[in-house]
Amino acid sequence: MGNTVTLEWPHEGVALVTVNDAAVPNHNITFATVSALADTLAKSREQGARVSVLASGVPGAWLNHAHLGDLGNLFQGKPASAEPSGWFRAPQELAQTDVVTIAAISGNTSGGGCELGWACDLRIAETGVLFSQPEVIIGVGTGIGGTSRLRRLIGRTAAAEMVLTGLPVSAERIHALGGINRLVPKGMAVKTALDMAAHLASLPPHALAGMKRMLREGEDMPLSAALDNDQEIAQTLFRDPWSIENMAKLQARYDAGEKIEDVLVRKP
Repeated sequence: MGNTVTLEWPHEGVALVTVNDAAVPNHNITFATVSALADTLAKSREQGARVSVLASGVPGAWLNHAHLGDLGNLFQGKPASAEPSGWFRAPQELAQTDVVTIAAISGNTSGGGCELGWACDLRIAETGVLFSQPEVIIGVGTGIGGTSRLRRLIGRTAAAEMVLTGLPVSAERIHALGGINRLVPKGMAVKTALDMAAHLASLPPHALAGMKRMLREGEDMPLSAALDNDQEIAQTLFRDPWSIENMAKLQARYDAGEKIEDVLVRKP
């Protein structure tokens, strides 16, 4: 079974990571593919990516559930297409605080594919796309944190319906529930994600990384601890020499009569 994961640099600081395993039916993810994905995400980070966009090169399909042959072989002690650690390394890479990750979801997605999308910081999805966690139908479970992440994204009630029935849910509903940042026309997921990525990559890297730390680290803390953590990170950002200089420049513009919306707010 072939696997292809490509790395492109469409904008400065922006990595486009595309999974294109067209040889595998339904774009199910083999162990070899997810291992290549984890390696490529790590490579892009090491080469200076500040934002990574995760995309699919297979028309009509984003990333789907794990290749069942690989899973069956693994738990029977038989050879698989690769060792399975890529399934854990890929979400770990998506969580790295020095890179913001965006899922550009251009087709139906299920199982482990969905779980990789839930692990990203932001999600752009095209209209008509279906999301499903069919593990219960297969007779297995969400293996890389899908249930827990989904519950945090769309709430316990909606997540329970998805993981207990295994049935697909539309992008429109996921968007309404807060699990998708932007719903876009067909064919626009990657472009929209890259436009967003270019904006993110233009921001001060230390501040962008700090804000991602607040989001990620606070998820696992009680509110009081998260507030303390936010303050600790914020204090380091306020004290940064670049930030101090930039605050002075911005205040000078305000003092000269410019409005905040003209100085800071950019069109999305």
